[in-house]
Amino acid sequence: MLRQLALIGCIAFTLYLLWADLRKSGRSSKALWIPLIWMFFAGTREFSQWLHLETGQIGIDAYREGNPFDLQVQLFLILAGVGILFRRQRNWGEFFARNRWIWLFFLFGGMSICWSDYPFMSFKRLIKAMGNVVMALVILTEKRPYEAVGDVLRRLAILVIPLSIILCKYYPEFGRGTHHDNYTYVGMAMGKNGLGQLCLISGLYFLWNLFQGSRGEIRVGGHPYRLMSYLFLGMIALLLGLANSATSLSCLVVALCLFWGSRIPWVYRQPQRILTAGVIVAVVVLVLETTFHIQGLVLSLLHRSPDLTTRVPMWVELLSMQRNPVVGFGYESFWMGEWMNPLRNKYPFIQSHNGYLEVYLNLGIIGLSIIVATILSGLLKVKKHLATDYPSAIMRLSIIVTVAFYNWTEATFYGVSNLWLLLFFGVTDLSGQHKLERQEVGAEE
Repeated sequence: MLRQLALIGCIAFTLYLLWADLRKSGRSSKALWIPLIWMFFAGTREFSQWLHLETGQIGIDAYREGNPFDLQVQLFLILAGVGILFRRQRNWGEFFARNRWIWLFFLFGGMSICWSDYPFMSFKRLIKAMGNVVMALVILTEKRPYEAVGDVLRRLAILVIPLSIILCKYYPEFGRGTHHDNYTYVGMAMGKNGLGQLCLISGLYFLWNLFQGSRGEIRVGGHPYRLMSYLFLGMIALLLGLANSATSLSCLVVALCLFWGSRIPWVYRQPQRILTAGVIVAVVVLVLETTFHIQGLVLSLLHRSPDLTTRVPMWVELLSMQRNPVVGFGYESFWMGEWMNPLRNKYPFIQSHNGYLEVYLNLGIIGLSIIVATILSGLLKVKKHLATDYPSAIMRLSIIVTVAFYNWTEATFYGVSNLWLLLFFGVTDLSGQHKLERQEVGAEE
């Protein structure tokens, strides 16, 4: 009886917050429901898993073929997003020119289908990945894009964070699982790393809200919604402790340091100094690692082994399996091959737990170079944005840095992934959009 009451109370709390949020967010269009639904399924469980519509396939066959129900839902959302973008009548020629690295990545991914051993499966996976770009553009083409991304992330947190706590506490059949034969908490996600990623994404928004302040805060009962940021950060801290996801925790600490640094007078008086400070910190960390090997200390604090829970030896073996270092195996083809059979019993994974290695295996040096160029070009765009809309630029910077850091021990540069989507949001530039939004907000104030 207690768990039923807890669930009912949590659902009522969630619905109230969504109601309050929708009342406040009248300036955002209803089109934001499309990326929100996409991100909900990407961050929790797929449509078929929520409705128990599994096909019966297991192992590598399930990985290769996917679930037809999920493919239909994803295709519907992509087409809906494309329809929204066509109605907004942007200058897409200029858009492609300003964001060439993103489209070069997908163009090269499409070309790689020609040498993939599984061309049809590569094609399907490429379309699904492009759905992330479509969803990012639906948000970016809103009248106030940087307010819109806050709306989406806030609503996603409202939907998943409180319910994850209830599932972990009272519904172990849904909220708990196993990882390497160890008992873990998963909440609304499929695994502990998935729960950690939900906490990371939600934490990014609420930390940004506290340090930089979101324009047009929600008001609940006449009081600023800022109190809710503290409440959700408390819940996120609890879930991160349960999930024991070292990567997500580390990334959130990095984001916290970035947000804190953005408030230092020496930085915000001349905003572009934050990039200079970032370079200095990176150099200092590199020197400390070379001199004192601080990585071992950090790993011990996170209760992780020096081999990163078997990741390092796996990376060595995977690197030795690359047959074409220049162009790779073809878009998302590596893990589908029969050549992986000897390693599947040894490493029960279907990804390399390193986003850069994952891209290298599938698209070779060319694909990896494009990803790195995409991140660097995004940082250059943020550098210009810092002078025109500092809070929004800090949001973009935190997303780019967090995703780049996260992909060192996890892989999100592929498939349907919320961090992949947010990276596109961070690195994409629409001509004059941030200036327009800043002017409108300033006029209202």
